Amino acid sequence: MVSLKGRKRKIMSKMMRIRVNFKDIREKRCFRSRFFLLFSAFILFFFLWRLSLTAQTTSVPESGYRLSQPPAVYLETENIASEIISAAELARAMPFIKIVYSEAEAQVRLFIKRESREDKQIFTLYLQGLKELAGESDELKFELPLSASSSEIQAELQSVLKCSLMRFVGQSAISRRLQIKFLETVRPTAVADPWNFWTFNLNLSSFLNGEKTYNAKNFFGSFSANRITPEWKIRLSLGGSWSESEYQYGSRVIRSTYESENFRALVVRSINEHWSVGAYFSAISSTYENVKLSLAPAPAIEFNLFPYSESTRRQLRFLYRLSFTSVSYREETIYLKTRENLWWQSLTAALELKRRWGTVSLSVQGSNYFHDWRRNRLTFSGEISLRLFKGLSFSLNGDYSRIHDQISLPRRGASLEEVILRRRRLETAYNYYFFISLNYTFGSVLSKIVNPRFGDGGGFSISFSM
Repeated sequence: MVSLKGRKRKIMSKMMRIRVNFKDIREKRCFRSRFFLLFSAFILFFFLWRLSLTAQTTSVPESGYRLSQPPAVYLETENIASEIISAAELARAMPFIKIVYSEAEAQVRLFIKRESREDKQIFTLYLQGLKELAGESDELKFELPLSASSSEIQAELQSVLKCSLMRFVGQSAISRRLQIKFLETVRPTAVADPWNFWTFNLNLSSFLNGEKTYNAKNFFGSFSANRITPEWKIRLSLGGSWSESEYQYGSRVIRSTYESENFRALVVRSINEHWSVGAYFSAISSTYENVKLSLAPAPAIEFNLFPYSESTRRQLRFLYRLSFTSVSYREETIYLKTRENLWWQSLTAALELKRRWGTVSLSVQGSNYFHDWRRNRLTFSGEISLRLFKGLSFSLNGDYSRIHDQISLPRRGASLEEVILRRRRLETAYNYYFFISLNYTFGSVLSKIVNPRFGDGGGFSISFSM
């Protein structure tokens, strides 16, 4: 009896050690997954940061200019409040000049005077070149109503100052880093528009094809409404698709169908040159994703390291989204769920650079579900387009994802037909795509003749794609 009890105690002790070992293994796997996610994000963020610094530091040749540095400006004012114009505010708004606090150090003396007459106020600007800029001078005047607010006066004063200082900045090597833009006399939203800047698109299409042993029917429909202004960005879209394919192999007939409906919305409000807030919303139904209905509102906030006004040249954006998803499934999932409510978050870093030699676009996105941090995804995307020399261009783009968040997979799996025809989402730990292209075009650039005979064609090009 004693030996039997002893054996039982030994067996129970071994079972407890096995359970502890399994628990340790799960905790180690979870730790490795989180460590991989954080380490990969850190490496990419560091790379983006270094690339953005490289983009910021542009060497400026000094030969041929009277000044190698931005012109030193000394400011004097008369009858103007310091909250409207000050040396500190001038330095912040105009980085292409250097503010000094004594006339002895200055290369430009700037004097601004304000006078009130009846129902208007008159501003006079005197600019005098000193030292290397001696002989250069200017005088300008502009008027504003007495009712103008401090912010209105400040905006107009800065606008006039930027233009008047250009004759002095043009004598400096810093002028090579300036870009001149033409602004319309009215704001884009100040004109009378019967559509209030809304644009709409409606699309209905179908595609039918077939042969003796195969036929397919595809129907698509979509509607979109967009409104883009400097302050607001609104995008609304509604779409749906249905398709059916039929294959005949001997006496066997294989029929496959697919359907999907979705509504997506995005509303963004501009805060300033670096911050924006907004919200996403989506309603989705899809046989491919095993989703009967998914509703997902998601507030978001974005920070751009560079001003949004420079977005045509460079961007480094960080976008954070927090989403609540209520979803019901068409079939029971691998986690024995037919419906559930989930909290989800994502963080995206995206770098875009546009130069004469081409464009570079890189991004990384990490996301996870709050109820189980092991349900996560990490995606790297990149696109590079280079103009090597006249006529020769090189393009490279790709995408790679580490996937651990497929919570909607059906428990029953997928049939052979669904796998071959790609009618169901399949379990995977990763996905990727990669595209590379080399294109060379040469020949005459003077011929503009249009000849429609025998259809389109003309010119000569060589391209290689992988």
